[in-house]
Parts: sequence; C-alpha cells; structure tokens
Amino acid sequence: MIRTLGAALSAIALTLALPACAKQPAKPAASAGNDADPALWVVKDKDTTVYLFGTIHVLKPGLTWFDEAVKTAFDRSDEVKLEIVMPDPAAMQGLVQATGVAAPGTPPLTQRLPEAKRAAFTKAVTDLGLPADALDRYKPWLAATQLSVAPLSKLGYSNSNGPEEVISAAAKQANKPLTGLETPEQQLGFFGGLSDQAQLQFLESTVEELPKLDSTMASMVDDWARGDPDALAREMNEELKSSPEVAKVLLTDRNVRWASWIKGRMATPGTVFIAVGAGHLAGPDSVQAQLAKLGVKAERVKY
Repeated sequence: MIRTLGAALSAIALTLALPACAKQPAKPAASAGNDADPALWVVKDKDTTVYLFGTIHVLKPGLTWFDEAVKTAFDRSDEVKLEIVMPDPAAMQGLVQATGVAAPGTPPLTQRLPEAKRAAFTKAVTDLGLPADALDRYKPWLAATQLSVAPLSKLGYSNSNGPEEVISAAAKQANKPLTGLETPEQQLGFFGGLSDQAQLQFLESTVEELPKLDSTMASMVDDWARGDPDALAREMNEELKSSPEVAKVLLTDRNVRWASWIKGRMATPGTVFIAVGAGHLAGPDSVQAQLAKLGVKAERVKY
C-alpha cells in the first residue's frame, strides 16, 4: 500500500512528511537527454476544455516534463486545479495535530501493533534518525504516511522537484487562478475517517514494503515518464484490492467526485488545467472511467 498512498495518491502525504523530505532545495532543470512524456488527457465541448494531468508528487532532479504537450496545455488554460493548495505551514501543523495525534489515554502505537510487527516498526522509525517512540502518539494513518514519505528524501526525491511545486509556481507567475479540488481539512479527514483496522493495516503494510521503496519508486517514475498509465495502474492500484475500504475512501470516491465536478464545469466556457496524482488517472476506477459513466469522453493527448 505504500506505493499507492505514500508515493502517489495523496498530495497531503507530502505535507505530513518529516522535515528532511519537505525542505530540500529546488534542483536545476534536467537536460534534454532525460525528457519525460507523462500522460495527459483532455475533455472538450464547443466552448470548454479541461486537461487532466497525472503527477508523481515527488521526483528526483533530472527529468524535463513541463514542456511539449503539458506546457502547451498549461499555457492555454485560464485556471489551474490541484488536489489541494498547500496552506501556511503553521496552519498545516495545527491541522495535523488536531487530526493525526491520538487522544490522551490511547495506548502507544507500538503496543497497538501485533507483537510480531513491533520490531520492524521500531526499526523503521529509528532508521529515520528518530527515537524509537517518536511516532507512538500518532494515529496509525499519520505514522504510515510519515514512514512512507520521509525515506524518499534519502533516495534523492523531493516535492521541490515534483509537478505540484512546478505547476503552482508557474500558475502564480502567470497570474492564473490556482485552487484545489479538495481542502487540506478534507484530505486529512479521508485518512482520519478510515476505520482503526484499516489504519493499522495501512501501517503494517507500509513497514513491510519499506525495503522495496527504492525499486518501487524507480519503477513508478519510469512508467510515469514513459506515459504508460496501464503500467502505473498495475504498479500503484493493485494492492488497494486488499483493502476495499481504503480503495473506496482514498481512490474511487474521490474520483467520482472529481468526475462530477468536471462534468459540471463543462457548462462554463473556458480552459482548465487539472493536475492530480497519477493513480487517479489509471485503472478501471479512474477519473476518466467515472467521466465515461457520466457520458463525458476523455481523450489522450498526443505528443
């Protein structure tokens, strides 16, 4: 589940990462030899155009992707939509404290895990350079997102290089309206609203998959850079089948809502550039599939 939640599905996960991941400086642009052509779709009628761009929220330096079809679509757009627009860090910290910290009297998180899983959890925490009990007051979903995202910085990934940062900066420079499909409170609520069983399962599977994080991310980024949504769907969404609750709350339900928003937006003239995690634009429950159920066709944009 780490590949879907920590790395791809939720933009909010990156705001919850430990400082090592969140505060890396931006790196120089990539060379033309590392050109990426990630997938892009478009929905059109006579006076409205909506572009759908799937992102990988963190990237290493060295890929050029904000060019060609993606940049053309962005330049043509009147407004930009992300999953969320990141709030002020202090406000974000307050939201996390309010929603991600366990209530007083709750047993330490380590004790809530099966005894056979505790040593691996403790090792994952201390491998980050933290005290063994550093995450014990967290709810399981918050500990899982921390553990799934924070190690990415050691592998050279940063949200400073990620599409959301680049697109946000470009939108502000071009004076394009920049808004979110969801609010930070809503995204945090999706995680916090998961049952205790689903949260603990999320945490356990995250810890189990940490040793594979490097190869998993490399494979995902390669699929993304090649514009291969089918491979991304297999890589990112397959494990959600083991947790129908997580799949419904964090993937399918959100895709349904976004598709409904897009259909409604088609009634207003103009051009919109939407960038969301690539997992939402891949697989049988994708935003495009939900649009098709509403009678709206999304077409792949050719480079």
